[in-house]
Amino acid sequence: MTLAELDTLQTDALSALAAAGDAAALEAWRVAWIGSKGRAKGLLAGIKDVPPADRAAYGARANALGKALEEAFASRAEALGARSAGAASGPMIDMTEPGAIFSAGVGRRHILSRVRADLVEVFARMGFAVAEGPELEDDEHNFIKLNIPPEHPAREPGDNFYIDDPAKTPTPRMLRSQTSTVQVRVMEDAVRRDGGSLRSPIRVISPGRVYRPDAVDATHSFMFHQIEGLAIDRRITMADLKATLTNFARAYFGPESQIRLRPSFFPFTEPSAELDMMIRLNPDQPARWIELGGCGMVHPRVLTHCGIDPEQWSGFAFGFGIERLAMGKHGIPDIRLLFENDVRFLRQI
Repeated sequence: MTLAELDTLQTDALSALAAAGDAAALEAWRVAWIGSKGRAKGLLAGIKDVPPADRAAYGARANALGKALEEAFASRAEALGARSAGAASGPMIDMTEPGAIFSAGVGRRHILSRVRADLVEVFARMGFAVAEGPELEDDEHNFIKLNIPPEHPAREPGDNFYIDDPAKTPTPRMLRSQTSTVQVRVMEDAVRRDGGSLRSPIRVISPGRVYRPDAVDATHSFMFHQIEGLAIDRRITMADLKATLTNFARAYFGPESQIRLRPSFFPFTEPSAELDMMIRLNPDQPARWIELGGCGMVHPRVLTHCGIDPEQWSGFAFGFGIERLAMGKHGIPDIRLLFENDVRFLRQI
């Protein structure tokens, strides 16, 4: 084959390439011309038939022809929107079209996270700031400074998740059994910040996880969430506590909410009460009184343990189970539904 014939061959190849109008035709052209057995690849095999004086020029021209065809193929493939050089045929994709919507739906925050955020927002409107503390606590903050004596049944090793052996360690570490530990730390920090004597009021809530080795059933779990409130000022009374809880119930559950305070006992409050609310958990059953948590006036010993003079300051505290509030708000009959992550349940609330 002469140099002139190579020029003609290149012209024919480019004409055939220009006529390829889709991915299938483009692939057929690639196989015929620049594939491993294509015509361009076989040109060098015929160099033995070229006169010796013309072989150098012929080899250079054959290489240039092969390179020109490969570049032309790549350009044509890009123009046709082929996925890649030598790609299999297939439908072209319009990248300007909207994406497909997944049938699973749009995700959202878990119901407990949403309830916690709603509670924080309600109490924020009443002037409560958010305070947090460690989940790995010590016996001093979880019991001693909350006026819970050593012989109290709440301190039994079988009723708590101790990290250290309480029989061998003076202040053993434990997973906190209540968020009241945060209240103690808030009071200690306030006294420390004010130079050893409280000078300004305290008004905080402390939402968080707590741990107790309870048997799991429709109303109990070994891990659950609490939100506790603390208010310390110079003339706080039980009337302030009841007004706060009433306003909370009406703001969160609606203006027709019914609550009641029942006399009770807690080591860290005096007087103490249980807060109940009339709630319908099952649409097929009438509403009934459901216990939401405990409350009361902060015990003078707790104030003293935290460095606050009970003759100058008083306060109230309350604590609710967030799961109980979620169940009452949304009519959820079983606490286990909140932790099983059943998509069918989560889509309903």
